[in-house]
Amino acid sequence: MSLADRDLAVIWHPYTQMKTAARPIPIVRGEGACLYSEDGKKYIDAVSSWWVNIHGHANKYIGQKVAEQLLTLEHVIFAGFTHPTAVKLAERLLAVLPSNQRKSFYSDNGSTAIEVAIKMCLQYWNNQGKPRTKMLAFKNAYHGDTFGAMAVSGRSAFTAAFDSLLFEVEFIDLPDASNIEDLKSQISDLKSELACFIFEPLIQGTAGMIMYGAEYLDELLEHCITEGVLTIADEVFTGFGRTGKLFACDYLTQQPDIMCFSKGLTGGTMALGLTTCTQQIYDAFLSDDKLKTLFHGHSYTANPVACSAALASLDITLQHATMQNIRRIEARHSAFADKIKAHPKVRTIRQTGTIVAFEWEIGDNTSYFSSLRDRLYQYFIDAGIILRPLGNILYILPPYCITDDELNYIYAKIEQALEEI
Repeated sequence: MSLADRDLAVIWHPYTQMKTAARPIPIVRGEGACLYSEDGKKYIDAVSSWWVNIHGHANKYIGQKVAEQLLTLEHVIFAGFTHPTAVKLAERLLAVLPSNQRKSFYSDNGSTAIEVAIKMCLQYWNNQGKPRTKMLAFKNAYHGDTFGAMAVSGRSAFTAAFDSLLFEVEFIDLPDASNIEDLKSQISDLKSELACFIFEPLIQGTAGMIMYGAEYLDELLEHCITEGVLTIADEVFTGFGRTGKLFACDYLTQQPDIMCFSKGLTGGTMALGLTTCTQQIYDAFLSDDKLKTLFHGHSYTANPVACSAALASLDITLQHATMQNIRRIEARHSAFADKIKAHPKVRTIRQTGTIVAFEWEIGDNTSYFSSLRDRLYQYFIDAGIILRPLGNILYILPPYCITDDELNYIYAKIEQALEEI
């Protein structure tokens, strides 16, 4: 029995419960920006395996550090104990994060990093005897699939079965010159109810790689500070170089109270979540009153092996050569965008850092469930490229080690698809 047949017999895959869903492709190894299937076919991973892999597959340096850690300490309960890799990772990350970030809280993945942030904000106000329960978020936001993360995400087909169970959230438009004053007024009107404002800085990934400027986000954050509204930056996707800077918040002058990380944190090696916060947030929980404790923890909190992978990934991320690669990909994406932007099937094209995305002109049927999405996905799979369109939006988000030849091949196949589909 093939690996795909065995898989279908025992595994429930995300997003693929339809009876007509394609069989999963059995991947048996990876190298650089490529993955190799059971039958020997090579696929260029042009979406970094759901945006997590930033340094390439089977990275030898990360693998070596993980192996060393496994033979030293694989895990220890993180309640009442600590270990060197967790401390070192927190120290190194806080040194490169915005200067107001002072404490690190470990969890397991992006959604749990968001859950921790939400609970921090809710309990921050509760601990001060000033309960606030309403959240502020952008329309079309995506922050994860657990309940708290779903609640602060835009309502869609993905949340429909649970909408009646999600807590109250005020959704606002992305800020620009035309609406910034109205958005600030909304915040002022709601400030006594708002526990926090959560946002994806500069790019709403799952919404379709929707990009917006730092200038008006800065203005919105400054107003939140003035009105005493806590802010959460969801850098789960944008962190570790994706936007051209180490963090998307590096484009801002106003900094959030809380930041959330995962995906690229371990270089795509394994699951790890991290939530950082200011001293002010931490101090609201520092008490002799046990009821003011943040009662949140996971069995694998601060797993030493995951922390070791994150330290190794950070070593590579901070190398000059990595930033050169990020700049190279930015330049190549920009040239490609200029080349295809006038094509009649390209509705709009946008780029930030190593991410380039464009909307395929197909009339009004632009939803995630558009039939074009499946046609495009299969077209590129047949060509040996992993691209996962968001409805009619096609994007490229590669590992930083991708070669020029691999990028050229992706660009050429997209141009070919524009003529054939």
